Amino acid sequence: MQGYNHGRTLTHFPWRFEIKVITQCPIQPGTNFTHEIILSDEIGTLWWHAHSDWTRGSVHGAFIILPAENDTYPFPTPNADQTIILQSWYNGDYKQIIDDALAAGVAPRTADAYAINGHLGDTYGCPNDTIFLMEVESENIYLLRIINAAMNEEQFFTITNHTLIVVAQDASYVRMFTTDYIMISPGQTMDVLVIADQNVGQYYMAIRPFSDSAAQPSDFITTGVFQYTNNEGGLNASLIPLPAMNDTDAMLNFINQIRYTNVSQNPTINVPADTDINRRLYITIATNTLPCNTSECVSDDRFAASLNNVSFVSPRIDILQAYYRNITGVFTQDFPFTPPVFYDFTGNLTDFNTEAGEGTRAIVVNYGDAVEMVLQTTQLGAGGSHPIHLHGFSFYWVGIGTGNFNNETDPSTYNLVDPPLINTVHSPAAGWVALRFFANNPGVWYMHCHFERHSSWGMSTVLIVRNGTTTETSMRPPPSTMPRCPGT
Repeated sequence: MQGYNHGRTLTHFPWRFEIKVITQCPIQPGTNFTHEIILSDEIGTLWWHAHSDWTRGSVHGAFIILPAENDTYPFPTPNADQTIILQSWYNGDYKQIIDDALAAGVAPRTADAYAINGHLGDTYGCPNDTIFLMEVESENIYLLRIINAAMNEEQFFTITNHTLIVVAQDASYVRMFTTDYIMISPGQTMDVLVIADQNVGQYYMAIRPFSDSAAQPSDFITTGVFQYTNNEGGLNASLIPLPAMNDTDAMLNFINQIRYTNVSQNPTINVPADTDINRRLYITIATNTLPCNTSECVSDDRFAASLNNVSFVSPRIDILQAYYRNITGVFTQDFPFTPPVFYDFTGNLTDFNTEAGEGTRAIVVNYGDAVEMVLQTTQLGAGGSHPIHLHGFSFYWVGIGTGNFNNETDPSTYNLVDPPLINTVHSPAAGWVALRFFANNPGVWYMHCHFERHSSWGMSTVLIVRNGTTTETSMRPPPSTMPRCPGT
């Protein structure tokens, strides 16, 4: 289990079986595996999900960390809280959808609908649809624990006529700010206060995807109801104030407000300083092509994706076991720290060669290294934003910009004072983000795009943090009940 872990974020728990065989092979039918979860300073809302094929679309749930005994919230104590999970809805089997697409070398089809806590709302016109209803008391304060479990869609979320107060992201408190809507990426969690301070009635809560990619998701609005007790009156769909699906300004206006807050319930801020950094990575994010060699191929090329032009290949033995037991031939330790080829990443790449290389190549750093990672979104393929997620860590999101990252001038724009501490970052279309963290959690950690189609195509890699010099800074030995891979 990934009780091989130490340090801040056991946000990603051992039961997340990787579609890429990273930390363990799947728990087989009819068997079980007990997981030990060691929390450090997480507070608020996390989530768990399966990581085998596309099963996370329906195998997921909330993981809520309440304030410690005799501790308080750093905001007005809510009268109640409500978990809200945003989901993709397919009229079909998740595994069959991705298996068929991968075999044919094409993109999986877009979602047939979106859901709020499993309900499709009242906008799709299906006779058996149900709508999620949250009943509230006038003047009460509610803490919404919002999780985006959608497969391939970032989502706007709003409640009509009500102000949202954002208080946390990814199990870390943020400086409170008010907004009419949020934008949340797959993999992210956000804690949001809402006060039932309007006239007694029924008000829509609603979601709609955000996308700045040429490969657009389905532009559907899904509704729920924020209903006061003893309400009178109906609902009016025309009053839903959601941004347009391609409203980049609305997205940026929201995410740029997220900041760390210096409250006692948060860990003391510990951003690696410029002089601390001893591992720098500059990683390009791209959708690509590779030769298609199956009988189901619809063309000579298939869709692929990459980080630094390496499309990740899943091994048959999990990398954690191979690393721990020194099993050779499973992975290599030569992931490129810079792009193998420099070009105008954010320019017009219409006639550019889109083919990627393949490999199971890991990033390897030492325990305690101060890491800076710049993620550069490219315009290869459909372009667009990417939610990039790192297991085993939370990191400080210190910078964001448009165009190609300039390592001489852009670091001067970094926020090293109050950057948010998160585990999934929105890397914007034709732009970049900069992350910093100390590598203080030894082990083998998956890093991937949280758009499931991109992860399936190879937009991922592995971060290996070597053991430190003490037992406390080294991986714990695997339990005897660790699921074994075939042939090991």
